Amino acid sequence: MKIREVNENKKQFISLLLLADEKESMVDRYLEKGTMYVLEDNDVKAECVVTDEGNEILEIKNIAVNPENQEKGYGKALIDFFASKYADEYSVLLVGTWNPSRNAIFTYLMR
Repeated sequence: MKIREVNENKKQFISLLLLADEKESMVDRYLEKGTMYVLEDNDVKAECVVTDEGNEILEIKNIAVNPENQEKGYGKALIDFFASKYADEYSVLLVGTWNPSRNAIFTYLMR
């Protein structure tokens, strides 16, 4: 398993990005300003986009695991990666989700 940063042609992963955000216009709002990572295990299994929100807050804007690879720990591996990689720069890892029936914000204290 390998996690790598994607700096160019981020939209090549649009099918994964659209699993977490229904509309491409929503993805466009954060994709270029965010830092994207993909998790590969022979092929791409998951992706995640994070943004610096200031005040030592790193926000996960999009995280998605290929449907056939869900429940195998790939999403957790990405979260663990961020907690380790960014622990010295950020104190909070923020994840927000919204749907018509509920809002949820999860905060992960990194230190």
